[in-house]
Amino acid sequence: MLAWYKNGTPQQKNTFWACYSGWMLDSFDMQLFSFLLPALTAVWGLAKGEVGLLGTIALIVTAVGGWVAGILSDRYGRVRILIFSIIWFTSFGVLAGFARSFEQLLVARTLQGLGFGGEWAVGAALMAEVIGARDRGKALGFVQSSFALGWALAVLVATALLAWLPAELAWRVALWSGVIPATVVLFIRRNVKDSTVFERSLRSNAPRASLASIFDRRYAGTLILSSMLVIGLQAGCYAILVWLPSLLSERHVAAGSLIATVLVMSLGSFGGFVSSAYLADKVGRRPTLIGMSVCAWAVTVSYMFMPLSPVLAAVMGFLVGFSAIGMFAALGPFLSELFPTHVRTTCMGFAYNVGKSVGAGSVVGVGFLSAHIGLANSMGAFCLVAYAIAVFGILLLPETRGVAIEAVDAVAQGGGEPGLADPLRVHG
Repeated sequence: MLAWYKNGTPQQKNTFWACYSGWMLDSFDMQLFSFLLPALTAVWGLAKGEVGLLGTIALIVTAVGGWVAGILSDRYGRVRILIFSIIWFTSFGVLAGFARSFEQLLVARTLQGLGFGGEWAVGAALMAEVIGARDRGKALGFVQSSFALGWALAVLVATALLAWLPAELAWRVALWSGVIPATVVLFIRRNVKDSTVFERSLRSNAPRASLASIFDRRYAGTLILSSMLVIGLQAGCYAILVWLPSLLSERHVAAGSLIATVLVMSLGSFGGFVSSAYLADKVGRRPTLIGMSVCAWAVTVSYMFMPLSPVLAAVMGFLVGFSAIGMFAALGPFLSELFPTHVRTTCMGFAYNVGKSVGAGSVVGVGFLSAHIGLANSMGAFCLVAYAIAVFGILLLPETRGVAIEAVDAVAQGGGEPGLADPLRVHG
């Protein structure tokens, strides 16, 4: 599992740590805010609609941020835009901590979401282009596992600050703590550079990425299917993560047990990331994603309807984290191998962040449907539909295990659609 890192070049190792740190802090900032919402509700007396808007606005605008950052990354370089994205979401996260009204906080969160959108696709493309085909799944999977660390840190920081400080100050200090990414920016600036594959692409005759690139017929089919895949995975994930605390509350699981359950779930997601990363390179991207999707739905349904004690809630939480969240480790390498270098982050950013924004609609959908059939039934139904959409997209996309990045570019230069063609594979 770690031979790729042990035998890696300094550039590969530096790129790994730069992307790992960036994604961890992205996850930390995003998840931290969700744990601060109850304190904000109490301090400012927010209505449920206002709380819901604060909780989802950053997710909604990531679609725009991811698309624009992807275009800029394809035109001006991965590292430069990665640095800018981290500075952007860190700055507006700190400014959010100074907000004096709901309106000010909403604006800060909206602008912060634009930075979140650029982080994932740019980092995934940067890693994919410096790691060989044989180990790309494992390397990107380990980068994705940083989500679990960021999630766990968010739980611990929010819990500690809310316990030690008055609520009206604790949430501000928590948001100010996001200034930590500044150290990561300095590391990236000094130790990471764009890949030779990307540099070669800039010197080629390939058309430059633009707003119109996603409408190019050469990538349209792959882009639609990729977006369906991400919409399904994100919708299932959000339906679980956002509504799980409410479900456990209905089952009378104590708040302390809820914190333990979230930490166990983050540990399970780490195990899922590592397992999916290994399987993606061993058996393929498609079998891994399909198997994990089926597993996620089965485990989720069991979680919804089993009588939950605190211990059982933690055990099932580990399994949900392992499958529903852990499967995302196979998504990065899969999407990065479907598009040529000159539009890679443009298409990946659009597919991933549109999928995230549309998938976040499951939060509202579960809430609406739960009024008619109950929360557990609603979560189970939404997860079934979500993972069915994801599997449909996977089945129509090609297997990309062992695909050389250069081969994807060659197919595109030949006028074909890389994701739906059969490019040269480099197995072994």
